[in-house]
Amino acid sequence: MSAALTFAEQAAAAAAAPAGAAALAALRAAGAEAFARLGFPSTRDEDWRYTSVSSLAATGFAPAPAAGALPAAEALAPFRFDASWPVVVFVNGRFAPSLSSLDRLPPGVRVLPLAEAAAALPELVERHLGALAPAGRDGFTALNAAFAGEGVVVHVAREMVAEVPLHLLHVSDAAAAGTMRHVRHLVVVERHARATVVESHVALAEAPSFATAVVEAVVEDGAALQLLRVQREAREAWHVGTVEARQGRDSALTVFTYQAGGRVSRSNVYTVLGGEGAGCTVNGLYLLDGEQHGDHQTRVEHLAPKCHSREAYKGLIDGRAHGVFNGKVYVHPEAQQTDGKQTNHTLLLSPEAQVDTKPQLEIFADDVKCTHGATVGRIDETALFYLKSRGVGATLARQLLMYAFAADVLETIEQPAVVAELERLTLERYTG
Repeated sequence: MSAALTFAEQAAAAAAAPAGAAALAALRAAGAEAFARLGFPSTRDEDWRYTSVSSLAATGFAPAPAAGALPAAEALAPFRFDASWPVVVFVNGRFAPSLSSLDRLPPGVRVLPLAEAAAALPELVERHLGALAPAGRDGFTALNAAFAGEGVVVHVAREMVAEVPLHLLHVSDAAAAGTMRHVRHLVVVERHARATVVESHVALAEAPSFATAVVEAVVEDGAALQLLRVQREAREAWHVGTVEARQGRDSALTVFTYQAGGRVSRSNVYTVLGGEGAGCTVNGLYLLDGEQHGDHQTRVEHLAPKCHSREAYKGLIDGRAHGVFNGKVYVHPEAQQTDGKQTNHTLLLSPEAQVDTKPQLEIFADDVKCTHGATVGRIDETALFYLKSRGVGATLARQLLMYAFAADVLETIEQPAVVAELERLTLERYTG
């Protein structure tokens, strides 16, 4: 029996399990059917041309157990950007209420486990769950849908301004070895509301595992959402994360993706600017070394007039690592007066490091201002020599130049605690 069939059988079994709510049951059934039909993507698919998942398809992973020993709260402290933030903790893909803290949520902000929300907020969940990230999107989204059940619904009421970020902290430990986990979050920010959600994926032990994470985000008219994704999985982990957003009139969406962990990691960020005057900023930083493979896929779809988008991705790649950036800005005929800019810049830190970059514009309107570009280079040897000639050690000089390269994209993050931690990780990443 092939590994692909094993995944399909597990998806079918998950879909057949009691879901407790019609919306979840429907999503699971659609996911199992879609995965049986699609399977995992191959390099024949243009969007997966540079990322092979054949070894994943040949590897067996079982669903994470329903319960297990939880790590001590102190073990999570290094991954908490700010201890005062409300936090929802998942351990090996399972919600851990004893490690979570939601008592600091302001009025007007509700955070409920997905299964509970499906019963408590049926109209909201039925309207949005699976609508932005449909099960038939691709094999990974289908597999995530088939196992739907773990995750949260974040609902920010109209005109509510949430000053404090919500932290969704996903932790894997030694018990994650050989297991897979699939989480799905739904974030709904109503008219003129504002919120920040930080989504972290971290490892307490080096265990081979497989994770998918899907975030569906609804940003209504005049609303603003910041979504910060930090991926620090174990070195032998597989991770596929997807953000699917839909924006209303005069809304603002900011997505930042930090990618540093995993054996093979993929980040998909898709948004539709569906209302006039909407804007989005989609930025990212990827740090790769050894044999790591990191892939970033973005699609910004301009559907309405007078919208703007900004994308800036930067990468530092060492060893024999392989980075991929595939970004697309799509401008519909009715999206006149679009203003879009997309850039990807990568530093290769070793002769064996490689990157494939493909920024794209597809424009079907005639009154637009759109640009895109990409650069690939190495550390400036003149600048490195200058620092060393001024008494700066070789390692520190190299770190400073890499930090300077990454700093401008890190400084677009509006949360100082997140900026400080990612700056520290960037400085410490490459010490050779």
